[in-house]
Amino acid sequence: MTSEVTYAEVSFNNESKSSGVNSSAASKARAAPHKSNAGFPKLLCASLLTLFLLMAISFFIAFVIFFQKYSQLLEKKTTKGLVHTTLECVKKNMTTEETAWNCCPKNWKSFSSSCYFISTESATWQESENKCVRMAAHLLVINTQEEQKFIIRNLEQNSAYFVGLSDPEGQRRWQWVDQTPYNESATFWHEGEPSHTSERCVLVNFRYFRGWGWNDVPCYDRQRSVCEMMTIHL
Repeated sequence: MTSEVTYAEVSFNNESKSSGVNSSAASKARAAPHKSNAGFPKLLCASLLTLFLLMAISFFIAFVIFFQKYSQLLEKKTTKGLVHTTLECVKKNMTTEETAWNCCPKNWKSFSSSCYFISTESATWQESENKCVRMAAHLLVINTQEEQKFIIRNLEQNSAYFVGLSDPEGQRRWQWVDQTPYNESATFWHEGEPSHTSERCVLVNFRYFRGWGWNDVPCYDRQRSVCEMMTIHL
């Protein structure tokens, strides 16, 4: 009897240990899902942080590209609108309390309220006018004898220069390029000019023993020219 009781106790004790082992394993098994659930938020946060960084980098790159393109476009527009980059100015007293600056582009000549550019390149009348327009000017318009005298003092006698006077229809209806009315009493034609209806454009040239004057010539002739623009006030 005694040995049977001892065996029963031993068996009971072994059963208890085994149960303890199983309980511990079960506890670990139940604890495992908790560890897995705890790591998921960390992974999610890391993924969101990475996504946010990628979006921020992409936005920064897009902003840099946009800024470069905008700067280039702005520079092109600014350059296109900027015709004269260097001016030469003189003071003009308006009143005793007010002073203004009269400016002309560099290498232009100033007279009264206008600036003049004397071209040394030969071109047709229309090409010459187009060149003046690109410089925010037009071919020379002569309104007074003083202006005529100023211009011819700055010209070379062995060259001829287109001015902004033409007869588009060949009917002797002379027109200035800036729509200034043509004044017969303020003209400086050479003797015998204008001479032919097919010669519809006007230039100023020098004739020996006669001096400077106007002459009508074909518009396709290639001559030098004079551009004119209003002075710039600052």
